[in-house]
Amino acid sequence: MELGKQRAVLLATAVVLVAGAVTTATAGASTTATAGASTTAAAGEPGTPVTLSTGWTIPWGTSWLPDGSGALVTERDDFGVWRISKDGKERKRVGTVPESQTTGGEGGLMGLAVDPDWATNHYVYVMHTSSEGNRIARMTYDGTTVSGYKVLLKGIKKNKYHNGGRLAFGPDGYLYATTGDAQDKPLAQDKNSLNGKILRLTTDGKPAPGNPFGNYAYSLGHRNPQGIAFDAQGRLWEAELGDSKKDELNLIKAGKNYGWPTCEGTCDVAGMTNPKRTWGVAEASPSGVAVVDGAVYMAALKGKRLWRIPTNADNENVGTPKAYYIGEYGRLRSVTAVPGAKELWLSTTNADNNGGQPEGSDTIFRVPIG
Repeated sequence: MELGKQRAVLLATAVVLVAGAVTTATAGASTTATAGASTTAAAGEPGTPVTLSTGWTIPWGTSWLPDGSGALVTERDDFGVWRISKDGKERKRVGTVPESQTTGGEGGLMGLAVDPDWATNHYVYVMHTSSEGNRIARMTYDGTTVSGYKVLLKGIKKNKYHNGGRLAFGPDGYLYATTGDAQDKPLAQDKNSLNGKILRLTTDGKPAPGNPFGNYAYSLGHRNPQGIAFDAQGRLWEAELGDSKKDELNLIKAGKNYGWPTCEGTCDVAGMTNPKRTWGVAEASPSGVAVVDGAVYMAALKGKRLWRIPTNADNENVGTPKAYYIGEYGRLRSVTAVPGAKELWLSTTNADNNGGQPEGSDTIFRVPIG
């Protein structure tokens, strides 16, 4: 665990374009705390990040064990799965996902989700790149090692970029997965393609009952979604990397079309569902999202910041986004809610091609929410 010296508080103001209108997003103050330092946060806002664990290389997916004792974490380019304790003091490699390969860009071992019934079935699910494309697979984690690899869904087209890759269980007990358009734009609008979609499937790899098109697709019209999370009302929020104009925060509903490639950001095309918020790509390029205490938290890659977007339990409106830690920790990949606490885990991805840092230079932080 690294010890950081407290830095001076930095206040800034950033102007973002939201849903086609100009709004002001205040840049939140931040410092770097030592492990034992106070991390008190303002009410409802993220406080000082504390270094939880260092020495990582592109940590991509994080999923908590149901008992809250720790989480499993994937590393994208070496296909390893790690267990890390809640306090960050214990870290152990528990296995490797077989038949995995990189794409020289964004592919590799990506999302991971622990089965809600893990205590009885010991199942964990991964999304990864293989020889023929991207796959969703199931493995067994017995508390010591991962084994028993079984492909649940294959044939998701891959490319160097736009592979999506996030997994999450919904309150309905089904597994949700994000897929990119694999740099083949028309696939996002093809209801029969697995690409450019939010998929919804059973734990045995079948299309979930009630899916709107009678196949795996839950929603369509996505470019490169890398973040999904459910809120306390059971609503599904999604972060999506745009092309050159707008990144998006979407509220996902069954059967809805989110526009790509016809629309990037907000548009007036009939049949398309507009995002709840948009950003210029330099301010965001989002990956993971998490929901804590009535707000969506969105990790930004190119934007090198954490966005907080207030939500409303009574309607679908969202508040003004606010940015934190601008440029302080580099590229941010995953943000994960800590069960039973108002906290987040936030991971960097500075060792990827765009970050240009050496292997082992990434960090997982613990962030308190006031």
